[in-house]
Order: sequence, then structure tokens, then C-alpha cells
Amino acid sequence: MKEIILINIAGDDKPGLTSSITAILANYEVNILDIGQAVIHDTLSLGFLIEVPEGSVSSPIMKDILFRTHELGLTVRFSPIDESSYSQWVGGQGKPRHIITLLARKITAEHLARVTAIVSAHHLNIDRIDRLSGRVPLEDVSQQAKSSVEFSVRGNLDDTGVFRSALLAMASEFDIDVAYQEDNMFRRNRRLVAFDMDSTLIEAEVIDELAKAAGVGEQVAAITERAMRGELDFTESFTARVALLEGLDEAVLAEVAEGLAITEGAVKLVKTLKKLGYKTAILSGGFNYFGQFLQQKLGIDYVYANELEIIDGKVTGNVTGIVVDGARKAELLQEIASREQIALEQVIAVGDGANDLPMLSIAGLGIAFRAKSIVKASAKQSISTLGLDGILYLLGISDRYTAN
Repeated sequence: MKEIILINIAGDDKPGLTSSITAILANYEVNILDIGQAVIHDTLSLGFLIEVPEGSVSSPIMKDILFRTHELGLTVRFSPIDESSYSQWVGGQGKPRHIITLLARKITAEHLARVTAIVSAHHLNIDRIDRLSGRVPLEDVSQQAKSSVEFSVRGNLDDTGVFRSALLAMASEFDIDVAYQEDNMFRRNRRLVAFDMDSTLIEAEVIDELAKAAGVGEQVAAITERAMRGELDFTESFTARVALLEGLDEAVLAEVAEGLAITEGAVKLVKTLKKLGYKTAILSGGFNYFGQFLQQKLGIDYVYANELEIIDGKVTGNVTGIVVDGARKAELLQEIASREQIALEQVIAVGDGANDLPMLSIAGLGIAFRAKSIVKASAKQSISTLGLDGILYLLGISDRYTAN
């Protein structure tokens, strides 16, 4: 009968500790069946699941490890594992894996308790918990603070929809974000991110800003809001809003562009994506003038938006070419992916309005960002509490790997 032992070591972390223990195991030529190490606030938790070689006994191994951990000021526990238990553990490796990402300005014990209770209620097992955000200062949480924890869980879900709904209900109750994804090969292999522009990459709706300058702000804002809620057909509402801009001086466009506020986290997100080799695109129901302005400012690869017609330095109230509505955004997303030889499963789409739903629905990861309720209810994921760089957490990218 094979001798299998689980070794758990805990204590203050210090350089060379793991090397010292593995050297002992190497001397006895043991087989390492599993290994795990975690450090929280300079406190180590180190585990080995070992198989003792045929013809050997475990007592000398345990004695040497016991002496060495005592010298290092560590505690150690040895647990024998029977073969049936080990076989059952091995059999569990084929079960589906899932990723749950918790995002908030500040994560509390209650948040964690509620998430883990939902996981337990659906008979899933937590394999790993990782903090993705940076170390948290004790000072008051600022408006720009962010916190994220990722859970890797394993098991069969009877109803994915019910599980996701439970997480979303909990997120709504605490005004935080909780994302659920299958842990598949595409999750860490995304290659293209397509953004809506207005109220996504920038905080404003450009057409509303132009309307204010033209003295028709209230009329246009009312139409915009109804369109974003899905109450009006986008193309018809867009045509009506643009018509109200007739006579606006072309110089106003430059003034509005210079005053645009970039959304929190957008610069950091795009810099990190470029560093990682992602392609980026703006697919907007807004105007090319502003999309190209952002392209230069952020380094975006593709821009598709509406061309505002200008004659003799004045806006005519018309657009030229095909209107970029929801259906057109989805078409453009597919065209870019095909051109770059990227599968749709590797595409991320981000938007806030009803006209973004078609592209969110076909992307491998569709994210409703600070979106209207109808969009949040339909999108695969949503982020409302953090900035755009919160998307990096959904990709499993921790703060230590992001660009400043």
C-alpha cells in the first residue's frame, strides 16, 4: 500500500524557507503529488502532498522536516491520506471550473460571507482565493479606491442562470459588482476590446454637449435619455437630435473635444491592453470627429462612428454614410475580428446603452459599463462601482501587472 502524506507548514515568511523544505524532500526522493503556497501579510502557508517511495518509510522524512521547521520558527502538521481518498480527489479534476470576481471600492467581510454562502448553496468548492487589487491603506477610502478578489471554484452547476441571478441580487443589495465566468481557454486569451464612446470612454454624451452650445440642450438630452433606455429607435432618435444641431459653428467641435472628461481608469486600461498586445476599437453612435480625437489621445487602433456633415464651416443637421446604430456596431465588431483573425470568443465589448446590446451579445465577454438597467439585465457582465480599469480584474490581471 502506498504511503501518501499531506504536509502543512505555517509561520513567518522568510527567504529560503521553501528551498530548505524541498531540499529535505529531494534527499528522500519523494514524489510531489500536489503543492501550494500562499503568503498573507508576510505569513506563510505552504502545503505538500507527497508519495513516499516504495521500500521507504515516512518517519525519517517527517523527523527531518519537524527539526527544520522548528529551527525556522514554523509549525508543521502531517496528515496521512488513504488511497481511496486520494483517488476521489484525483477524480474531481474533471469538474467544471468557474471564476467569480468581486469588485468594490472597499471589500468587507460581509461581502465575502455572502459570496461564499452562494457558492456553498450551489454545492461548489472554492479552490483558490486571490486578491487582484493592490494593498489597501488604512486611511479613508477615496473616490478612486478600488478592491477586487477573485474566487476560483469547481463543481457542476445545475442552473447557471439561477446562480448568476443570486450573485447579481447580492451585488445590487450591497452596491458592488460581482462577475461570474466559466474558467475556459478564452478567458485569459482575449485579443480585441471594442468600446462605445459616449458615457463609456468619456463621461459625457457628446451630442448633448454640442446641443448645449447650439441652445437646444434640453430637447436633445431628453431624446438621448429615451434612446439609451431603449424607448426609442436609435436611428430615428439620432436623426432627430442631429437635425437640431443645424447651424452650429464648426469651431465648437474643437472646443467640446478639448473639454471632454476621460472616464476613470480608461487611460490605464488602454495602456495595459496595448502593453499586452490587444487590439482596441471605438464603435460609436456618436461622431467621428471625437472618436478620432480620442484615438490620438489614447492610442486606439480602430474608430468607427458617424460623420457629421459640415458645409461652409456650419453643421448642416445631417450625417453622411451609414448610421452606426446597434446592428452596425455588431457588424463592425465582426469585421474587425475577422480582419485581425480573432475569434469572437476572444473579443470584449464594452458599452452603456441599448444600442450597445447587439455587440455585447456576440462578444465572448460583453460588459455593461455604468449602464442603464435594461443593458445591465441583458449583458453577460456589468461594472458600475469601479472605473474602466476594473475590466482588467475580469481578465484575471492583478494591479502588479498593469501599466501606470
